[in-house]
Amino acid sequence: MNTTPIVAAAVLIAASGFALHMAQAQLSGTRRIDLQRHDLSAPGREVIQARVEIDPGVTAPRHWHPGEEIIYVLEGSLEYQLDGKPPVTLKAGDVLFVPAGAIHSAKNVGSGPGAELATYVVEKGKPLVVTAE
Repeated sequence: MNTTPIVAAAVLIAASGFALHMAQAQLSGTRRIDLQRHDLSAPGREVIQARVEIDPGVTAPRHWHPGEEIIYVLEGSLEYQLDGKPPVTLKAGDVLFVPAGAIHSAKNVGSGPGAELATYVVEKGKPLVVTAE
């Protein structure tokens, strides 16, 4: 009996679990609370709205989305860095548009909690957040 396919499957499952654990570890100090998700009239697109919270001093890892992100800062002081652009610091009530595929990160530069309302208009069925290398 050839056990190679079984061993290969076991290795893939273990590696997937490790990758998920590492992704969760990288996001320590950040939380995304999904509020709503709906199909759009544009074929293959959906909208996802989430509250994203970032603890003081924490930087969310560099990442991108398979669509646009519209940010409304709810509280705190958040610094956004989009690749190729100077960083911008926003406070409650400020907004930011992140183009599809733009690599970016966010850091809570305030002394208290930071939170944003993130609205994503993305390709349906794709991962919402892709960590950049």
